[in-house]
Amino acid sequence: MTIEIRPETPADHDSVGDLHAQAFGDPVRVPALVTALRETPDPLSFVAVDGERVVGHVMLSACRLDAQERLVDVMSLSPLGVLPAYQGQGIGTRLLEHALAEATVPLVFLEGSPAYYGKRGFQRADELGFRSPSLRIPPPAFQVATLSSYEPWMTGTFVYSEPFWAHDCVGLRQ
Repeated sequence: MTIEIRPETPADHDSVGDLHAQAFGDPVRVPALVTALRETPDPLSFVAVDGERVVGHVMLSACRLDAQERLVDVMSLSPLGVLPAYQGQGIGTRLLEHALAEATVPLVFLEGSPAYYGKRGFQRADELGFRSPSLRIPPPAFQVATLSSYEPWMTGTFVYSEPFWAHDCVGLRQ
């Protein structure tokens, strides 16, 4: 198996939607979020392909940090998905590393497993002075990666872009 990471193209859209439906077990919410995020300013979207087959996808989209000094442009890493048959082979890690290498913001936030993301450069955001955008996000799941342009004054409340709210993709639901 030879996995290549490359930018997503319009020809990948259907495969990416199917991938997230399988990876998240929900045929509507995450695929709809991805479609909406494609319409936001300057999203970064990458696929992992095995030959011609899309087997993984990650997306970074513009969000804001409401810091005391000023608003700071940051990104959210969401979603990250790998087809179930390809999970556990390092594809998600490769997508994550690629996305972070392409990010040109000081901070990248996500909601996710501390056991997984903590080994890949993310830290609990609340422990670094960041406030969650929702009470439904358990503190250990609200995480941040600080990149090279990060400065210590950049603390405050993370604010998701509208598609996350419109598609009810913030925090845990029953």
